Amino acid sequence: MGNEQQTLSGLRQAIDTIDDRIHDLLMERAERVLEVGRLKERSGASDSSFYRPEREASIHRRLEGRHQGALPKEALHRIYREIISASLSLEKRLSVVYPGPEHSFTHLAALKQFGSSCQLFPVASIDALFHEVEVSRADFAVAPVENSNDGMLTHTLDRFVESPLSICGEIYLAFSYALLSHVGGLDGVRQLFGTRLALARCRDWIDRVLPGVPVQMVANAAEALRLAEGHSGSALIAPTLLAESWGLELLADHIEDRAEETRFLVIGRGAPSRSGQDKTSLLFSLRDQPGFLHQVLGIFARHQVNLNRIESRPSRKRAWEYLFFLDLAGHKSDPPVAGALEEVLAMAGVTMRILGSYPVRAL
Repeated sequence: MGNEQQTLSGLRQAIDTIDDRIHDLLMERAERVLEVGRLKERSGASDSSFYRPEREASIHRRLEGRHQGALPKEALHRIYREIISASLSLEKRLSVVYPGPEHSFTHLAALKQFGSSCQLFPVASIDALFHEVEVSRADFAVAPVENSNDGMLTHTLDRFVESPLSICGEIYLAFSYALLSHVGGLDGVRQLFGTRLALARCRDWIDRVLPGVPVQMVANAAEALRLAEGHSGSALIAPTLLAESWGLELLADHIEDRAEETRFLVIGRGAPSRSGQDKTSLLFSLRDQPGFLHQVLGIFARHQVNLNRIESRPSRKRAWEYLFFLDLAGHKSDPPVAGALEEVLAMAGVTMRILGSYPVRAL
């Protein structure tokens, strides 16, 4: 055996030894998780206490803060997302609903937040999503609320008006599309499949790179995959993240016409504790009086609370009556935020509800 082969053999043995150590540490971590679960059961903790978004956020932030070396930061987050997901399933396997279909970006956002060890179920609408959590058939829901190009997605906000549920977290997911196929290259593409949204988001690229190729619109990404696999010379446009799981060749990546990112909310029945980097969402209505909104917003300014966003929506109770949705920096238990909220609640003519205080996205 030559020197290079000896060196390669030695490196592989070293990697095997490291893998054994990683495995042993994962098993040790799992035992600690089971101990935590037993303590929670003895204390009579509710099901919602098993999932602690503030604890998960602190883990990711701590690891990112000490991270260095060749492994990309994003890969580290993905690895720990699955470790945390698998560990949590030892205590309780969470059920999470999302507005379908499967393989949609909302589905991918749910996987990004909860990992593959939870149970994910598609539902037909935002209303159905809230209902499943309200009646405790699901532990959490993931719903889109804002798009970087299209702005607020108001249906999710409107549903909070009548729902007792809370916001427990947020997810940001970049919309990246790819051309996937079993053909050898772009020259071999004779037919293209995609959903209405995928084709619309990549229209300029299709016209420029695949001019004249017949395009067929389908209901969802799974149907596009089925049709593409059944037709010679076919390709499909789908989220880039699906390329590896579907075993298809990635012919072109980032083919969307504009960069795009969507914010999703994690919706549940609990209330996360303070993580140190938090956001609070409010819903309030005001007396119809000139300058009244300015007075309310001025309270947050005096307490030096940063307002991230304010959105108005018709109340649907009386004509020209509006509700306001507001995001601010900080947890409701932080002294500046708590002081501002107490002052606003004390004002005559203001009705306010805290929709949730939750960790700012950590990955």
